[in-house]
Amino acid sequence: MTHNFLQVALGGAIGASARYGVNIMATRLVPGLPVGTLVVNVLGCMAMGLLASGLALRGGQHLAPFLLTGVLGGFTTFSAFALDTTVLWQRGDSGLAMGYVLASVVHSLAVVSAGLAIGRGIFA
Repeated sequence: MTHNFLQVALGGAIGASARYGVNIMATRLVPGLPVGTLVVNVLGCMAMGLLASGLALRGGQHLAPFLLTGVLGGFTTFSAFALDTTVLWQRGDSGLAMGYVLASVVHSLAVVSAGLAIGRGIFA
């Protein structure tokens, strides 16, 4: 168990650093737009699909804490959201998948707005 936490921590440091690098590069190339976030999310989703299938089909599940939760989790959690949604959809739970997407997006936007308002009230 401790070994898995170390894998996640190391992978997370790598993924977060990569995300930071992509965001710096994207901001320099396309200032004023959140292109870095878009690039990170799209790349992360492609990597999640490739790695999740590869690890499952090639017996590499022992690498999942490092690669999927750690590296990709540090790079973008959107890839985990996309994989979870796709798994629900592919197993025939399309209504649950759509509900998950709707709930995730609506609640996330609502609580970030609330957090901004509360933060402005506290820190202004």
